[in-house]
This record gives sequence, C-alpha cells and structure tokens, in this order.
Amino acid sequence: MSTPEATQPSNFIRHIIDEDRLAGKNGGRVVTRFPPEPNGFLHIGHAKSICLNFGLALDYQGRCHLRFDDTNPCKEEVAYVESIQEDVRWLGFDWGIHRYYASDYFEQLYNFAVELIRRGKAYVCDLTPEEIRAYRGTLTEPGKGSPFRNRSMDENLDLFSRMRSGEFPDGSRVLRAKIDMDSGNLNMRDPVIYRILHATHHRTGDVWCIYPMYDFAHCLSDSIEGITHSICTLEFEDHRPLYDWILDELEVPCHPQQIEFARLNLTYTVMSKRKLLELVRDGHVAGWNDPRMPTISGFRRRGYTPESIRAFCERIGVAKRDSLVDVALLEFSIREDLNERAPRALAVLQPLKVVIENYPEGQVEEFDAPNHPGRPELGNRKVPFSRELYIERDDFMEEAPKKFFRLAPGREVRLRFAYFITCREAIKDANGEVVELRCAYDPETRGGSAPDGRKVKGTIHWVSASHAVKAEVRLYDRLFTVENPASEKDANFKDFINPESLTVLTACQVEPSLAQAAPGASYQFERLGYFCADHEESRPGRPVFNRTVTLRDTWAKVQEK
Repeated sequence: MSTPEATQPSNFIRHIIDEDRLAGKNGGRVVTRFPPEPNGFLHIGHAKSICLNFGLALDYQGRCHLRFDDTNPCKEEVAYVESIQEDVRWLGFDWGIHRYYASDYFEQLYNFAVELIRRGKAYVCDLTPEEIRAYRGTLTEPGKGSPFRNRSMDENLDLFSRMRSGEFPDGSRVLRAKIDMDSGNLNMRDPVIYRILHATHHRTGDVWCIYPMYDFAHCLSDSIEGITHSICTLEFEDHRPLYDWILDELEVPCHPQQIEFARLNLTYTVMSKRKLLELVRDGHVAGWNDPRMPTISGFRRRGYTPESIRAFCERIGVAKRDSLVDVALLEFSIREDLNERAPRALAVLQPLKVVIENYPEGQVEEFDAPNHPGRPELGNRKVPFSRELYIERDDFMEEAPKKFFRLAPGREVRLRFAYFITCREAIKDANGEVVELRCAYDPETRGGSAPDGRKVKGTIHWVSASHAVKAEVRLYDRLFTVENPASEKDANFKDFINPESLTVLTACQVEPSLAQAAPGASYQFERLGYFCADHEESRPGRPVFNRTVTLRDTWAKVQEK
C-alpha cells in the first residue's frame, strides 16, 4: 500500500508527523481536529484548514474531530452550528461519531481551573477590563501585578465558587492565570481564563454564568479528546507558550503539539469574520451565502464545486509565512473542474432579434448538439431552429473594424450547429438603436459547413425566439476593486466595494432544455462562461442563473485599461 509521503504533496506539517511516527510518539496515532467557533459562517480560509486537518487524518489512517469551541454565548447561534456541519460535509469530509463541543467539557474545565487555584497558579481579580489592560504593560515595558494577585487560595476558591453561583455582575471579576507579568510575551502576563457572562448558551441554557476563555478551553479540550497534532493558523503562534503552560501545570490525559501554518489571504477579498458580518449587517451583500461572499455557502451558491475548492487548497499548499494568494488561482481551479464536468448550453444574455428572411415561415428544424464536446457519454440534445432567432447584442456591430469577425452589414458568420447567415439590414428604433437584424441564410451550409469550401472566421451562438425560455441571469464579479482592501491605509475597507460586483439581467433567453434546470446544476453557456441554477430562487420554467466564473481571466485586462 502506498504511503502518504509518496502520494501526497510534502509540507512541513507532514514532516513533523512523519518524524513523530518514526519516533513512536503518540503510539503512531494521528488525531487532528477542526475547531470552529459557531459565531459566523465558514469561509474559504476555513476550507483550507478543513482540507488540511481532515486530509491529514485520512492520509495517516487517523481521525479528525469536529469540535465547536462554543465558549462565548453572546455571539453563537444554532444556525451557525448547522451551517458549519453542512459546509464540512459538502467539502467531502465526515467526522463520523467524533463531533464535540467545548461546552461538553464545561464541568471538567471548571475543575481544571479550581486545580490551578489550588496549585497557586490562578487567582480571582477585581480589576476592570480597562485596568487589566493598563496593568498589562507594553511590548517594551513590563506589566504590573494586580493588587489581587496574592489572594489566598481559600479566598480565591470561595470567590470563584461564588462567581459560578451567579453572585457577581458581568465584568466585576475574572479568573486569571498566575504566570509572569515581566514576560516578553504579553499572552503570558496573567491572562484571563474565566469571565462572568450572564447569557443563555445555545446548548447549556442558563446552567452557567461563567465561561472559559478560548485559550484556556482550547488546549484542554484538545487534551481531553486525545488530539495529537493541534494545527492552527499563524496568529496563534504567540499563544503557544500559554497552550503549553496550561497543559504542563495540570495533570491532563495528554499534551498535544500545537503547530501553526499560514492562514489563507486572498486578493480582492476580506476574510475577517467581523468584516464579513459588517458587510451582511450593512446590506452590502444579500446575506452570508451571497455569491460574492468568500464563504463556503456563498461559493456553493455561486456554483463552485467541492472538488475545485479542494484542488485549490492543494495547489496553494501549506506554508509557515503569510502571503497573499491571487484569487485568479481559485478561479482557474473552478474553470478546470467545470470544463470537465459542466454540460454545454446556448444562452443569450442581451438579446438582439434576428429575422432570417429567406427561411420558410412556420418551419422548425432540430439540430443535434453535444452536451459536452469531450465526453460523448453525456449524449446529445435537440436544439430547435426557426426563422426568428436571438443573438448576443455584442455579436453585431454596424461599423465593424477588420478584426471584428462577428456579424455586421454584408458579413457572413456561422451560427453554432446550424447555418451560415449574412446580415442584410439593421432595423433601428426612433432613438437610432438597432433593435432587429434582417439576414439571409445559406440552406447548403446546414450543420455549419459550406459544400463549396468557403470559410467564415466567426461563429456565434443563438436561440430560437419562439422556443427560448426567458431567464434571469446574475453576473457576479469581485466584491472589491483593490487587491487587499483590508490593508489600505487611512481608509475603510468598504470604500473599495466594487459597484459592479453584481449585474442582474432579466431579459435573457436560454435554450428550452434549461427550463427544467435543477437547482445547483452547472452549465457552460457557450462563449459566455460557467453558470449554475440558483439553488434558492431558480424554479422549473422560471430559471435563475448565477455566473460562476468567466471562460478566461479578464480581470487583469480590465485593471490595465
């Protein structure tokens, strides 16, 4: 049987695991976890972590836990828990029986805190949050010990017990670890490990009014679950000494190894949950699953596939240093995937009517069109053809330059799958806008080739006017106009929202086979891009399509102009 080392891309985390297994550490076991806080929807950065943690567990025949670090009831909701599970499953991963919550361990965590007090390693502090920050010091100045730092063990145990029983108001007291106020690492300067919160928890109700801080709950939850490799993003590197200190000061089941990797930063995107929530609350997007959002649910609604996201995460790899990944690489991944799987279809987004004057009135032909040019097993479909058609408005130019190979007065083009046609006349309305083209077809060119061997340089798509189905199409583009909106100095990231990130077209015409497009089904609209039927609003006979991605990366060209 092949080994993970031989079949998977190498990275520094795999090297660590390989060395641990070679040394017999953890009995050779590999147990990872994905530990989201249920206070928002998962985004593409979380997808990288999901693929890494679950992928490592699969490759090393281990297991990966899904654990909700639900220690802040003020920000957590059941809806977030459900969406997180849906996203992980959609990406193709399964935690089996290993779904856990930090709230499962509240009693154990409380007892661990009591044990720290008994060992003289924790104390109840009455300083306000502002005073704690002031006493903490700076990166260049040491901190100052709290006046409550030397309370007796008995007094601390009594106060902590009364905190639990609800005697004190929010913010009046906290439990702090007693470490080192002179430490060069601010996280080690007597960090808060418990605070008072009289808030209803989505799982435990009103049983608790004190809640552990993330740094305290996280390492102990890892230990309780027998995690071997606690893989997290780089911002937790400075927290690692606290992670180790807590586990070293207590008698715990095991001491997992924390390993940090670079988080995913994507161009033209913000990844902060706070910023994403702001976009939702301020109405800049239509919700967490708006297809412009970098959330997994947003990508799913836009038509991204789990395979494309997993391929993207594999391409960017796992690094130790933060970097900015070009979103074009993500778009390439979805193009590559959909090019292989998406059936083709004809759609006209901005219709211009064409009347073929020499085509018999009332006659209808059907042409065989392959559902996929490279996959004959997907079969063919019938595309109706009649005297009146719709073509794309951009495929006609009244005064066309030499290198414009589409339709113009006197020019001949090929209609995809059908005939050669020549434009004879452009009909205009009172404002001088072209509203209809009068054309002639060559009946000898059925199927798109001429018996006399003449060639045409242009091939355009079309739909039969009498058979086409009206559709709404939403053209989604990048949400921001600058590469790194969160880093722009002296500016609010929302100042860089792209005003053209969504264009809604309501008069589109699509071939009749798309009338029954299943919600979530993806297609390549020939010459236009990849689109999917919106899984929330598309209905049989009234399709709504979201543009997933264009056929090629045109953004760089737009930016250069």
